Amino acid sequence: MDVYRIAVIPGDGIGPEVMKEAVRILETAAELDGNFRFEFTTYPWGCQYYLKTGEMMPQDGMEILRGYDAILLGAVGYPGVPDHISLRELLLRIRHDFDEYINLRPVKLLRGAQCPIKGVTPEDVNMTFIRENSEGEYAGSGAWLYPGTPQEVVIQNGVFSRKGCERVIRYAYELAKKEKKSLTSISKANALNYSMVFWDQIFAEVGKDYPEVETHSYLVDAASMFMVRDPKRFEIVVTSNLFGDILTDLGAAIAGGMGLAAGANLNPERTFPSMFEPIHGSAPDIAGQGIASPFASIWAASQLLDFFGREGWGKKIIDTIEAMLVEGDTLPRDQGGTSGCEECGKRVAERLRGI
Repeated sequence: MDVYRIAVIPGDGIGPEVMKEAVRILETAAELDGNFRFEFTTYPWGCQYYLKTGEMMPQDGMEILRGYDAILLGAVGYPGVPDHISLRELLLRIRHDFDEYINLRPVKLLRGAQCPIKGVTPEDVNMTFIRENSEGEYAGSGAWLYPGTPQEVVIQNGVFSRKGCERVIRYAYELAKKEKKSLTSISKANALNYSMVFWDQIFAEVGKDYPEVETHSYLVDAASMFMVRDPKRFEIVVTSNLFGDILTDLGAAIAGGMGLAAGANLNPERTFPSMFEPIHGSAPDIAGQGIASPFASIWAASQLLDFFGREGWGKKIIDTIEAMLVEGDTLPRDQGGTSGCEECGKRVAERLRGI
């Protein structure tokens, strides 16, 4: 029997509520399958930990996490802790130090989900975003000069390496080839005359190895418009750290809201653990009320199963969420229902069991 050791960081706000349901679904899948099981260890790191200790995680936090097969992260961020601290000292640190250079985000409209665009069907919205996840605009390189003076200057550098760009672009080409889908690169080379020109050059170079893949290239502003007006033109999409961050939130809105949005932070070589998370944030305004949607965290759990080669269970979980959206009896508030977080999670587990 395969045993997967999972570090769970529930984090802040609604994180503990939704992570509880993700763990429930993973345990249900393992029990029903019988050929694998999970060992979960929970760590109380995040903003509350920071307010007590001055750190988002302990000094040896990365060494602790290194020994796990994967990480489940609930949410990061809470009033009283600056966003650049909460994000950079936990989430971004894990992504960078564990070389989780692939951010894999599905933008898929499930049947029954509430899409704000009229006339759009589930067949029209089925994208997979491959976002560069380790450098680019989020590299944290720059300078703050002459602070507090009239001469104050802030410099924020984007860091684009050939290795970093090529490996994420090649990953996207491989996925497009495997799934027989088109590949779209999104950049902004007309304005960013170094980084994005470099990106476009590497996209064209790598493409020579994949003549069978249909490719497209858009500027990020045009891509934003087309995602709303003609989403079906996008299948596999590859883009930089910043553009991927923004466009996948737009994609989440198109595909039914942030309560259905999940993301995988992958180290494809498995040298380090990969991390799986809902991307809706900590939502401190509704924390502790039990009304948050668990669907995004459960979707992240399905991505974890996919990563471990349990794609059958990953698909069953998404199909179950879709069936619940169509059925409409047990839905969270963001999907027009009245059911709580735990109630929705339990219903997903029941449906998986055939109850």
